Amino acid sequence: MSRNADDLVRRIRARAGDAAPRLGLVLGSGLGHLAGAVDGVAIPYADLPGFPHAGVSGHNPQLVIGDLEGVRVAIFGGRAHYYERGNPAGMRLPLEVLRGLGCEALLLTNAAGSLRAEMPPGGLMLLEDHIAFAGSNPLIGEPTEARFVPMTAAHDAAMRAGLRAAAAAEDIALPEGVYCWFSGPSFETPAEIRAARILGADAVGMSTVPEVILARFLGLRVAAVSVITNMGAGLSSEAISHAHTKAMAPLGAAKFERILRRYLRGL
Repeated sequence: MSRNADDLVRRIRARAGDAAPRLGLVLGSGLGHLAGAVDGVAIPYADLPGFPHAGVSGHNPQLVIGDLEGVRVAIFGGRAHYYERGNPAGMRLPLEVLRGLGCEALLLTNAAGSLRAEMPPGGLMLLEDHIAFAGSNPLIGEPTEARFVPMTAAHDAAMRAGLRAAAAAEDIALPEGVYCWFSGPSFETPAEIRAARILGADAVGMSTVPEVILARFLGLRVAAVSVITNMGAGLSSEAISHAHTKAMAPLGAAKFERILRRYLRGL
């Protein structure tokens, strides 16, 4: 852990207490309201040097630590995206801090476009694997041999099983699929969507994969859920835009919150 991360861990513990969170969450577009459900302490990213700025609307840049459904959690209300500064390691410091706080598991969320007709907007997808189509990696430049991170089972099987069970208990569909990471910020072309489908992708988005890689590098177990906000380019007549993404995200977010609460009660 870096010296900066050590310092931030001390600052956060001084405000939120020493108890380690059992689960960290990174919230994607439309999911920021979940932070307000936590009984705890909210720390603006502005008070945490090195944390990402508010680079995209729909995100609330603060770290919230406290209890949700009786489980101590640490919620990141915003993330750094590769498309903001061209830095795939933008979330390394926040995740180092999460590990330094004693957390061992991370649940990521995102807004994504579906490549499957049976997985329409308003639904969810549990990531079983991913494709780093953006062609970058957050561990480029890491000087130690720890950078050679195995990714065969990057998405934790036990966490995925727990999320599937929670979804079934809530009678909410949670199909599994492969998420394909595009760099953004422009949306994909219809030809790129066709290519992604040929490669085996089920959904596309502009985040999450760098954080999965960083989480595994740091020894965090990780799982991820996509909120489906649109069909991929060329697969429907809908107009794809960030405004559309923000408008559609709450539909899936409400389902995700029910799954999350049930999942936490089972921990």
